[in-house]
Amino acid sequence: MKFPFSMLLDYVSTALDAAEVGDLLTMAGFELEGIDLVEGHSVLDIKVMSNRGDGLSVFGLAREVLARDPAASPTGLYHRAAGRFKDCEMGTEIAETDVSIETPACGRYACVLLKGVANGDSMPWVQDRLVKAGMRPISLLVDVTNYVMLELGQPLHAFDFDRLVGGRIVVREASPGEQISTLNGIEHQLEAGQMMICDAERPVAVAGVMGGGETEVDADTSNVLLESAHFSSMSVRKTRKQLGLNTEASYRFERSVDPDGVVAALHRCVELIREGCAGVVGTSVVDRYPGKSERSPLELRVDRVCRMLGMKVTTDEVRGYLTRLGFEVHATEEGVLAVTPPSWRPDVVREIDLIEEVGRVHGYDRIPEMLLDGVTKMGGPQGFELWTDWLRQAVLRAGLTQTISHSMRDLHPLDEAESNRIGPRIPASPDTGYLRNSLLPSLADAVRRNNPKESHLFELGRVFCGQHGEYLETLRLAAMVAGPIVPAGWSHAELGSSSFFTVKGLLESAMEAVGVSLRFEAKCLDKRLHPTRQARVWAGDKSIGVIGQLHPDSAQHCGLPVETVVFEILVRDAFDSRDSALRLKPVSRHPAVRRDISVLADQSVAYETVSQVIAGAVGTVLERQWLFDEFVGQGIPDGKRALGIALQFRKPDSTFTDEEANLVRDRAVAALAEIGATTR
Repeated sequence: MKFPFSMLLDYVSTALDAAEVGDLLTMAGFELEGIDLVEGHSVLDIKVMSNRGDGLSVFGLAREVLARDPAASPTGLYHRAAGRFKDCEMGTEIAETDVSIETPACGRYACVLLKGVANGDSMPWVQDRLVKAGMRPISLLVDVTNYVMLELGQPLHAFDFDRLVGGRIVVREASPGEQISTLNGIEHQLEAGQMMICDAERPVAVAGVMGGGETEVDADTSNVLLESAHFSSMSVRKTRKQLGLNTEASYRFERSVDPDGVVAALHRCVELIREGCAGVVGTSVVDRYPGKSERSPLELRVDRVCRMLGMKVTTDEVRGYLTRLGFEVHATEEGVLAVTPPSWRPDVVREIDLIEEVGRVHGYDRIPEMLLDGVTKMGGPQGFELWTDWLRQAVLRAGLTQTISHSMRDLHPLDEAESNRIGPRIPASPDTGYLRNSLLPSLADAVRRNNPKESHLFELGRVFCGQHGEYLETLRLAAMVAGPIVPAGWSHAELGSSSFFTVKGLLESAMEAVGVSLRFEAKCLDKRLHPTRQARVWAGDKSIGVIGQLHPDSAQHCGLPVETVVFEILVRDAFDSRDSALRLKPVSRHPAVRRDISVLADQSVAYETVSQVIAGAVGTVLERQWLFDEFVGQGIPDGKRALGIALQFRKPDSTFTDEEANLVRDRAVAALAEIGATTR
């Protein structure tokens, strides 16, 4: 908002110059964007925040100067404005008009009828100040309404009363098909819901935005209906944007004006019109105020003010600051104040808002400097979120590529059948009709779009389902592997597709890296998967998901190879089953010893069982074991298989001798014999 510095001096006496006042207002929250010199006079350009409509007036900014500058004092004009200009003599004649409000978007509407107006030029001093503020002088009535808007922040409008059909005002919403020609000469087609000021037949002004051309005041105007109103900021903004208009009035209404200042602006405007045109006769004010509401006091604790601001502020100082800003302050008990915000501050609704008012008037620059005190928490993700990041990195290291897909999709043959699908009541399209209840459909789409013969993708994301009348949201990890996961090389030029066991080992290694031990149970019947090549995944005593090769029908429907292997697990359940103990051991300086054993075992005995038996028999000196050979065929009895197992031993404090290594190996062989596995 631009205004001459001389206008501010009409309301407040201060020894500060324009630049110093600009700095003071900036520290109060009203940023000074610049000071222009127009004909040797300073013109301030102040940026006002969107929730501080009271700052869009010279009177409002004068209030801020008085609150922050102890040496400043209010002038007589300031006292009159604070008293709502009630000393202005208005007419006693009953107005020959009526006002009807038919929309809740109009909280107050007041008007006064002036007779015998000679609408010539306005006073030179008014024209001079308007020019400095960047406005063009037009006529007495227009200039005075603009000047009062600058002074008090209340937009006004003057109608040629003789052009109002029926001599009455109706504030209502437009009907479809109605039109209005605004003062800028543009014809507007109106829509339902747009608030209009109307006479007995038609719209004559866009409420809070711009007047209509048919009732415009001109040099022939002698009878004027002067209006002042309070409109809903949201209604004014919506209508202004729909009509493509932007005015000084709409700018203020969108940021809220003082509803209790509506009639005061009329009084001030009539006073200035009479100064510019002698002999004007005014009627009584017609005032309709259906939106009037009582303002409730807010509790303000002075000790909380001090804690929040980080500095000592006394009760008397708090009371003084708020009183100078126009708040009503009463003490209720020791250190507690009941503070009622003024009508021009609808943004103050909580105790913290009052503390902000105290802080900006007391001065943020007075907050003392001190060292930080308290506990500094570790930054970054912690707990479950950190563990999830580790899990993602473990799967990436295992050779898979991460994908991210949309949570809304259509039905798919890889949807989880056990849960109900949920989605929006009105989907944006059939492709986004449901929230996903599995990550596998999105992975299938990604594999098919990229390379169905060789893709290794995973996703870590949320799925949604309805069970037993409740909506559940869970975080899952799913993967889909098609084709060899290890690229061909000189040592394995013809590597086949990844199998169930390849992906099973991949999942085990990734979960082991984050402290989760898995076991697999063949008793699983997921219709999406091959009936004999699937398993349920367990972590501790919880079933956390499934793993398996796609069912041939599912693979064909999705356009994927029949060898495609997938898994999907519940991440939170895996996290709850993790081994959270931190186990550290020193790095041995002594070499490791390897011993290989070849055993015959029943094909019904899982290698996992063999591995667990060996680990239990050997103990802590077993550093690593792995299966390097498996053979079934000639020389091997029916129902048996030959397993070649490598064992790596290491002691932390000494070197294994051959005899010691052989004794440890023999313990493993003896333990295997107990489950029917014999050496070859």
